[in-house]
Parts: sequence; C-alpha cells; structure tokens
Amino acid sequence: MLNFTIGPVMSEKSVIEIANCSTPYFRTEEFSSIMKENEKIMLDFLNAPENSRCVFLTASGTGGMESAIINVLNENDKVIVVNGGTFGQRFVDLCKLHGINHTEIILEFGKSLYEYHLEKLDDSYTALLINMHETSSGVLYDMKMVAEFCKKRGIMLIVDAISSFIADDLDMNDLNASVVITSSQKALALQPGIVAIALSSDAQKRVCANKEKCLYLSLKQALINGERGQTPFTPAVTIMLQLNKRLNNIIKNGGIDEERKSIEQNANYIRKELRSFPFEIVADSPSNAVTAFYTKTNAKDIVNIMKNEFNIWICPNGGEYAERVFRIGHIGNISAKDNRNLIDSFYSIKNRGLL
Repeated sequence: MLNFTIGPVMSEKSVIEIANCSTPYFRTEEFSSIMKENEKIMLDFLNAPENSRCVFLTASGTGGMESAIINVLNENDKVIVVNGGTFGQRFVDLCKLHGINHTEIILEFGKSLYEYHLEKLDDSYTALLINMHETSSGVLYDMKMVAEFCKKRGIMLIVDAISSFIADDLDMNDLNASVVITSSQKALALQPGIVAIALSSDAQKRVCANKEKCLYLSLKQALINGERGQTPFTPAVTIMLQLNKRLNNIIKNGGIDEERKSIEQNANYIRKELRSFPFEIVADSPSNAVTAFYTKTNAKDIVNIMKNEFNIWICPNGGEYAERVFRIGHIGNISAKDNRNLIDSFYSIKNRGLL
C-alpha cells in the first residue's frame, strides 16, 4: 500500500533491507562507532550549539517528551505549555502527571501562536514547552517569535520536533533551544522505536544536577553511556543501523536542505492539486510534513475508501475532528508517481459524486 500518513511512513529500499538481516550483537567497538556517527550527524543536521549531545532512547516520541520533562525539569520550575491540539495536550498531561507547575496557552485548533499570548505572561516562568508542529492540525508555529520571547525572558526552550525535524527549517543554535526531541518514524523514514533527544550544555547540566526520577528513561544514564557510543539498556539495534544508513543517504543526496526541499515540493504539489476540491486547509501556517483538510464529507469515509479501493493510506484524525478532518503526509519515500496516484484517486472519488 502507498502510505501518505504522518508516520510510520515509507522507507527507502536500502533502509528496509537492513531489517531483513538478523540483529547483530551491539556491545562492540563497531556498533559504538556507528552510534557516535549517528550522534554527530544528528547534531550537525540540527546545527546544535557547541558541546551539545544527542542521546537515543528505545521509545516512541511520547517517551522522549516524558523523558525530557522528568530529567530536565524539576519541582522548582514553572513552565509555559503551548496547547494547540492533541500533542500540546500531551505535554500538559505529562506536566500534570509529574507535578510540574505549568500554565497552558490554549489555541484554537489550526491557529498560529501570536505574540500577545506570550507577552501577557509574567516573568516567573523558567521554561516553555512547544510542539514545533502540532501534528493533529498541521499547524507550524512561528519558532523565531517563540525563540525571541524565550531569549528576552531568559527561559529554557524545549521543542518537540518529532514531526518537524528535516521537514521544516530547524536551527537549534539560532533558536537557542535547550532540548529538541524527534523520533525515527517521521521524516527520518525508519521503523518506529527510537527517539533522539538533543541537549544543549545547559540542559545537560540540569540533567546531571536533578535527582533521577526513573531508570529506563534516564537521560543522565543515556549521556554517560553515550560517551562510549552505547546505551544503558538494549536499544532497537536494527533501527539504529537503519538510522546510520538513512543519515548517510541524506548526506549523499545533497544534505538536509535538499531533503527538506523535496518534502516541501511534495506538500506544495498536493495542496495545489487539491485546491479545486471541496476541502479547506486547517492550518493557517501549515508544516511541510503534513496537510490537514476540513471536509464536508465524512472524513472517515474518505480514509476508508482510499484504503479499501485504492490501497492508499491517508491519515485520519481523532476526537471531535474524526469526521471533519483527514490528513495527508508528505514525508517518507514518496515519488512523483505516488503523488500522482493519490491525486488520481481523489478525482475518481469526486467523479463518482462522493465528495
């Protein structure tokens, strides 16, 4: 099936082939060398500040979000959480669960974060948590504006870039971001199971100073073991090998800017071709990674027709928008032919009067 969801997505053949082999033993110099190379390339792609580190946990993106909260923050922090949808709410839920004092900025679904929402807050905050791209609505927040606010207030910026990394412009140094979280099944186009967390030197100091609250998601242990190119527990070894192949493929194909350009072209093509359909783009500032569409037809029906009749996965939405919104992902190993097949399928549905 063609996969136009927002993750997991379609992988390159050379990446898939790695999973066809038995998983090798990993407590070796060879695997350590690969892990260190993965860390270096990830930090290069993020343009991370000097002395930053990138650690890898065997978890989903949510595991990375939770790890950042319980390792970087503590009971003395007071944080701002941008809540514009499902994944903003997840940060809120994690703060509640772990007793982190927080204030929500609740945004209308699909709407951008405007400066007045931030400036009216007092000076007592120590950190800001944001999903750079709120994947449930497709909205991409103005990260330069957010970064300027954090710099002005002298507060820590923690960024969930799970669906933005590679797809959207992200410069950790320029944003002065302390923590950036991403995972394997989005624009990295790997199997799910690995989360990468980039930490500035200040964030590392916080991790080392804080009391450890967990074992498996401990960033302190991940940092210590990462110095020798290892993880404290058995990682998803095959995915780490896939990551190495994928990162080097990106470099060979012109680098992260070329990869981002390709994703942006995918997004622009789909949005242009569906302009004449009875759909409305949800986000007023959409990410390159995905486009969420409002539809007057039941969105679940569209998703099911695509799946059952055309062998194409597009992405449903959950909650109150389950019948109103569907999403089309633009990341992964998508060809021009794949995009054309998707559009032709929409025309077929439209010509039958089902839209």
